[in-house]
Amino acid sequence: MTDAPPPAQSAAAPVPPPPGADYPGRTLGIIGLVLVFVFTLVGFILSLVANSQSKRAGYKNTPAKVGVILGAIFLAFWVIGAIVFGVVIGNVIAQCAELGPGVHEVNGMTYTCG
Repeated sequence: MTDAPPPAQSAAAPVPPPPGADYPGRTLGIIGLVLVFVFTLVGFILSLVANSQSKRAGYKNTPAKVGVILGAIFLAFWVIGAIVFGVVIGNVIAQCAELGPGVHEVNGMTYTCG
């Protein structure tokens, strides 16, 4: 008689929490979603952490996913806005370097250089 290997144990599916119970990342996901509107980067990071915690525990965390998506969109807008702002300021500095100190009117735009 040969020894057969023991049957492979399958990983048990995560059991949903009882009604009213909290699961990992739930509260943090809600906080991240709220913060993404005020402090985009902080809310985005908290939403990522909450989503990761919930995913590791086998739960869906809709507020965290929404926070991640909105955070990514808002951060993209911030980056684009910063680039546009930098280009505009760079053009004003270049124009002032060319015109010199004082108040100048060029093509209907008033530049105050000093």
